[in-house]
This record gives sequence, structure tokens and C-alpha cells, in this order.
Amino acid sequence: MTITSPLDTAPSVRRPSRWRRLLWQLGGLALLLALWWLITDVLKLYPPYVFPGPKAVWTEISYGLWGTGPQDGKLLAAIGNSLRRVLIGYASAVLLGGVVGLLMGAWRPLRDTVGAYLTGIQSVPSIAFVPFAILFFGLNERAVLFVVILEGFIPVALAVSGALMNVPPALRIAGRTLGAHGLSLTTGVLLPASVPSILTGLRTAWSFAWRALVGGELLVSASASLGAQLEVGRNTANMALVIATILIIGIIGGLFDALLRAVEGRVRRDYGLEVTQ
Repeated sequence: MTITSPLDTAPSVRRPSRWRRLLWQLGGLALLLALWWLITDVLKLYPPYVFPGPKAVWTEISYGLWGTGPQDGKLLAAIGNSLRRVLIGYASAVLLGGVVGLLMGAWRPLRDTVGAYLTGIQSVPSIAFVPFAILFFGLNERAVLFVVILEGFIPVALAVSGALMNVPPALRIAGRTLGAHGLSLTTGVLLPASVPSILTGLRTAWSFAWRALVGGELLVSASASLGAQLEVGRNTANMALVIATILIIGIIGGLFDALLRAVEGRVRRDYGLEVTQ
């Protein structure tokens, strides 16, 4: 006699294939570009200096990346400098936030005090810390890095602390039964079990750090950066350059988020938290 599990009779949820999702995304992008072209180049609802068309924006991107013109190579240099700053700040934030998160997860008084303060600070927009950073560090790169590290550090610390606290009690009991206590329990049992949740915090920290970088560079625009490109576009009334820079910022942020999302999805599948059909 064959025993059928209720799970075997439950309807399976089939996810759309990766290629089908890509086709949907490309179709949506084509629709947006067509609507943009219709509004700007066909209907001409706005003057070009207010809302330029796709061709004008593409011209600024090509000039800035590989072409010849007023912004020849400047956009490429801005991307390189901004990526260097955000990677340094993000790596520092992950290291500092990981250590503080481990300490908060292991010691409740620290979690009840520092954790509450960090939660409150996280609600403050990153742009609000830029004046403090400028007054403290001056109009230089250190002010930008300070804002990036601060905005990235808080989500990592809270994610690590929260992930350690949300480990199932059965794992804690099993670890103590096998002789793990204190630091060995945290590093050998709790931390590995918290990896999927920590990766979610790392992805959130990236988005916070990237936005903080652009906001800081917009005000501290002494050297080539994406924020400085936005300021150049504003000062010269070059809306095409502004839109081109915004698109570059969105593409870079989205690519890094997709990379972290892929790593997070792989880890969740390895931990058995997602079922692939």
C-alpha cells in the first residue's frame, strides 16, 4: 500500500523561466523607450532643454564613455571614482557592522542600548549627515566616505544582530549539547545558521551606501564623480547630462543589487529555504 503525503498532492507553483523574465523585462524597457520617444520627439510636449529625448541622452552617454565631445571621457572617469569610493566605504561598513552586530547579538545590554540608537539613526536621511561630515572633515573625500560608511554600517549591524537572535532555539540547544559555548557557539553554530538573513542585510546596506554616495558627491563635488556630473548638468542647464547620469547611477546600482541577489538566492537554495521547480 502506497502512502501519499499531502505535500505530494499539493499543486506545485511553477516559476517563470529566467529567459521568460528577461523577455518581459526587455519588453517593458522597449515600451518605456517608445513612450519616452513619443512624448519628446513626436508629440513634443516639452522643450528639449526641459525634457530631452532618448537620442540627446544617448549622445551624452556616448560622449562621456567613448565618444568625442564636451563630456569626452568625463562620465567614465566619474564612474570609476564613484565605484572606488563606494567599494571602499561598503567594505568598511560591512567589516565594522559585522563586528558590532556580533557583539550586539552576543551581549543583550549592548543590543538594548546601541541597537536602539542605531535603529533611530537609520531613520535619518543620509543627506542630513552631509553637513556634519563637511564641517568635521572638510570638503574632501573623507566626508563622502564617512556618510557612505555610516549608511552602510547600520543595516549590516542590525541585520547581523537580528539574524543571530532569530536562530531557531533547537540549533542553540544542539550546539550546547555538543559542547559549544560562548564564542564557539556564536561562530560555529549561530553565525553559519544566520548567513541567509545576513546576506539580505548586506543587500540592503549596499542600496543605502550607494544612495548615500551620490548624495554626498552631489554636495562635495570637488573631483570627478557621478554626483559632480549631476552638478555640472544643473549648472549648465544640460538636462540630457542629468538624465544620462541618473540612468548610469540606476544601472550600476541595479547590477550590483542583482549580483548580491543572485548570491543570496544561491545560499538560500543551498540552505533549503527555496524550492526550485
